[in-house]
Amino acid sequence: MFGTLNNYLSGVQRVWHAHDGKTVASFISLNDKHIMNRNLYLETPESAVERILDPPIDEIVSAHLKVLYYLDSESNGCLEAYKCQTQCVQAVVKMLQTIKDENWCLPVMYTACCDLRTLAQKCEQNKLTKKPGEFLEKAAECLMACFRVCAADNRAADGDTKRIGMLNLVNQLFKVYFRINKLHLCKPLIRAIDSSAFKDSFSLSEQVTYKYFVGRKAMFDSNYQNADEFLSFAFNNCPASSKKNKRLILIHLIPVKILLGYMPKKEMLEKYDVMEFHELSLALKEGNVRKVDEVIQEHYVFFIQFGIYLLVEKLKFIAYRNLFKRVYFIKGTHQLSMDDFLAALKFAGEETMTIDETHCIVANLIYEGKIKGYISLQHNKLVVSKQIPFPPLTSAT
Repeated sequence: MFGTLNNYLSGVQRVWHAHDGKTVASFISLNDKHIMNRNLYLETPESAVERILDPPIDEIVSAHLKVLYYLDSESNGCLEAYKCQTQCVQAVVKMLQTIKDENWCLPVMYTACCDLRTLAQKCEQNKLTKKPGEFLEKAAECLMACFRVCAADNRAADGDTKRIGMLNLVNQLFKVYFRINKLHLCKPLIRAIDSSAFKDSFSLSEQVTYKYFVGRKAMFDSNYQNADEFLSFAFNNCPASSKKNKRLILIHLIPVKILLGYMPKKEMLEKYDVMEFHELSLALKEGNVRKVDEVIQEHYVFFIQFGIYLLVEKLKFIAYRNLFKRVYFIKGTHQLSMDDFLAALKFAGEETMTIDETHCIVANLIYEGKIKGYISLQHNKLVVSKQIPFPPLTSAT
């Protein structure tokens, strides 16, 4: 594509003056086919670029060409490419500040920031620093510089406001913060989007990504009702053709749904290849604590890989609740000996369980609304409600 450097630069100049942001973005993208043209691999392209292009696009293009050069080199290529891409994003910030009353250039920002994040991840994978997450943290600082410029655009009622670019940047920052495990940094970003006058006018694809990450954040904060709402929105609005993304959303949504009392159907689990949850849900229904432990142990790599292991561990309390419910039906009384619960737990595989631990489990179930009653320490009994001693899980949450 383009053949010569001059053809490439002339092409950039043409679409730049036409205010064609999407095409300009493709000309500085590391995913565009022009990167296969070795005539564009230049270590010092500034003089050639400045002869044809004016500021601020000249700095952006010069940095991009240097990125191509270093990605093709063997020694420290990724690191130097990352540094040049950082310069590219810094030039994008200047561009945003220069073009004050228009937002056609936002796709250029999206592309430059996305490529910076990708190169930062590559540097992390290649272990080019002794401090894990260092490249991603510095990349996030560059993304925040773009975010501040967009957020500072006060033309709230203007269709050309740069504020509509905020959600794309927030989603990219989420990807960084989740990767480096700094979820507390997501809070101010969430507040900024929730208070935005444009929160309902962002593209649906960006809203799906946003809801997915906010849902995961709510999940980690143990706010399961919000997690269910956000992740369900993401799943329902994710295109059916994006089966990989729908599966990823579902992996986080299923344990949240189970905690709220909704068991997944086998057909759906088969459709999205998440059968790891099938045996688990069956064991939970039965109150089969031993089987729950076996399933978690069998698939623990899967649960850890997707960051849901601790949440899946919490599902054991549903198994405890259903086990104790069976004890209640067997005994047929609303005054139940804690020793009977301990015996049931030991029978179900918790051989080392003590009476004190049994008290803790029951107390937690009462606190969570999964059992209606109270513990009589004097008589070592659980006294349950005569009406609905074990409320449906959907109402207990």
